[in-house]
Amino acid sequence: MWAHVLNALLGIWLMASAAILGYSDAKTITDNEHIAGPIIASFAIISWWEATRVVRLYNVPVGLWLLLAPWVLGFDNTTATVNSMLVGALVTGLSFVKGKIKDVYGGGWSAVWKSDTLHAREARKQPRTNLK
Repeated sequence: MWAHVLNALLGIWLMASAAILGYSDAKTITDNEHIAGPIIASFAIISWWEATRVVRLYNVPVGLWLLLAPWVLGFDNTTATVNSMLVGALVTGLSFVKGKIKDVYGGGWSAVWKSDTLHAREARKQPRTNLK
């Protein structure tokens, strides 16, 4: 979970970094960060819960975009370029950290083809009662 908390903080940092680092007059750069930051923070916060942990992977394309954005959008500020690349690399890397898994929820469509599903295992654990 620590990686997801860090990703949420990186998303918040991205939203504030233009004002803090002094390039808030560059509209293209700040617009990019004001769009990517909340997306990163939202996906990271959603992935805090075990049942929605897979949402952490939605940050991978956003992190990769931050790595490419300085060249695609033509950033003319070195500080903004370094910030975007650093945050992008961290977000992408931290998005691959799974975290602890305690329970299994559902199984999705793959459970349809399994012969030993979760509910079948749970049913075998329960004592059988004879109903007469």
